[in-house]
Amino acid sequence: MPTVAQSPETTDWVSRFADDVIQESERRAPGKPVVVASGLSPSGPIHLGNLREVMTPHLVADEIRRRGHQVRHLISWDDYDRYRKVPAGIAGVDESWAEHIGKPLTSVPAPEGSAYPNWAEHFKAAMTEALAELGVEFDGISQTAQYTSGVYREQILHAMKHRGDIDAILAQYRTKKAPGKKPQQKAVDEAELEAEEGSGAAAEDDGSSGSAGYFPYKPYCGECGKDLTTVTSYDDDTTELAYTCTACGFGETVRLSEFNRGKLVWKVDWPMRWAYEGVIFEPSGVDHSSPGSSFQVGGQIVGIFDGEQPIGPMYAFVGISGMAKMSSSRGGVPTPADALKIMEPQLLRWLYARRRPNQSFKIAFDQEIQRLYDEWDKLAGKVAEGSALPGDVAAYTRAVGTAAGELPKTAHPLPYRTLASVADITAGHQDQALRILSELDPANPITDLADARPRYDKAEAWINTYVPADQRTVVREEPDAELLKSLDDEARQSLRLLADGLADNWSLDGLTHLVYGVPKVRAGFSADATPKELPPEIKTAQRTFFALLYHLLVGRDTGPRLPTLLLAVGQERVRALLGE
Repeated sequence: MPTVAQSPETTDWVSRFADDVIQESERRAPGKPVVVASGLSPSGPIHLGNLREVMTPHLVADEIRRRGHQVRHLISWDDYDRYRKVPAGIAGVDESWAEHIGKPLTSVPAPEGSAYPNWAEHFKAAMTEALAELGVEFDGISQTAQYTSGVYREQILHAMKHRGDIDAILAQYRTKKAPGKKPQQKAVDEAELEAEEGSGAAAEDDGSSGSAGYFPYKPYCGECGKDLTTVTSYDDDTTELAYTCTACGFGETVRLSEFNRGKLVWKVDWPMRWAYEGVIFEPSGVDHSSPGSSFQVGGQIVGIFDGEQPIGPMYAFVGISGMAKMSSSRGGVPTPADALKIMEPQLLRWLYARRRPNQSFKIAFDQEIQRLYDEWDKLAGKVAEGSALPGDVAAYTRAVGTAAGELPKTAHPLPYRTLASVADITAGHQDQALRILSELDPANPITDLADARPRYDKAEAWINTYVPADQRTVVREEPDAELLKSLDDEARQSLRLLADGLADNWSLDGLTHLVYGVPKVRAGFSADATPKELPPEIKTAQRTFFALLYHLLVGRDTGPRLPTLLLAVGQERVRALLGE
């Protein structure tokens, strides 16, 4: 796929960051691949807020690839983090799982019924599959593998040797947890704790516990496997480290130069990795901008490892229509896999591409998804005809594909709301769905349901999953004789006009013209009259007529768009329900 065309006046946020990252990479590591990074903690379902941690560097990395540069997008799976709490809303997991708190995520059993060997792998799998569907190319790094194989041994010994320097940096930001903490500081601490969990920044203490002084390293206990340990002594020359476990009472002395069962605390671990991997670009959540946050502190600690802080835009929260800000610890929050069941990957990519990282936005799982799809299709039309604004073209181009090529797409993309209505009315009967879809546009008919996929499948999944049963459409089996009997002459004549025009207008556009035109004709106007040519009472007459049709067809005041509903019901049955 070609580079997204830019000019100084129209450069989008992705291109601006790409410019800065390329320039900075050439300064720091000339001739080497550009390195961008994300961090994800598989402590529970990895939700759509966490996806911004990946999509922001992905979009920048993809732009760099489009320009012909080599780039690596690292995703650090923080699977060696401690299991902090029992997440709510996960099947087969209850408070009995609290016995695993303090163990590495890769040492915690997977939820009941899982096909994966441990907790971390279970939640990594769903995210990996979703990223593949989204076209995200990355190099995954397991922190369990890195630590337990001794990859970071020299970095750990270096951090222990310079523990006094690290402690001095952290001391500038430490706040007392005892009474007297300012309310606003408490709010910041709690906000960062929530923001960091599940996003590559697992909330931990900074290693300052113990009477023997400060140590930036936490061993996992050799008996119970938990990190509820305290370092009691350390010798820089021999690297002998002694610790005791407050959970089980176990203690031992080990040589840290040979010991691979522990990790650096988070606020040291993160900047260590920046230096080790040569990261040029890595975003972080909005809470990292608070005083003492991991990103701010890391910017100083990284110098101890002879590294530099990455370019690090903060990104705002991602919400869900009708839901509060997401937190993976609370369970039940939608994941990328959930979103991809009801929307095509192009739409989900677009939601992240069109907003600057510091702009919050919402992802719709309610009726708003229909409006989002209308907006997306309208943009696609403008791009095709060359009338879209440059910034919108850039976001669209980034959404439909990557440097490797375009993502798979629906061959015949009908309006999402139309497909949802068809799926709703036909209730899984694919032959009926194909009949209706083939009649929507006689000039360009769908002859195979595969042409409407995967969009049709996404719309059907939305109907079946997120539309309450009492809002589903059930067409009447028999005419409403009582209602038909009560109609006045005006209503009967309106129904006659509609029935008489069905055969000649049996398409989506034709029926749209017909149902909106009946009240106009009844009032003495042309069916083609525009709203500007009509008195306000025509709108009232249209609403009254539509409500009557809904009652006669589905027994409710509202329902799917009437043209789609009429096509779904079929001419013969429509006529019967209208009283013929």
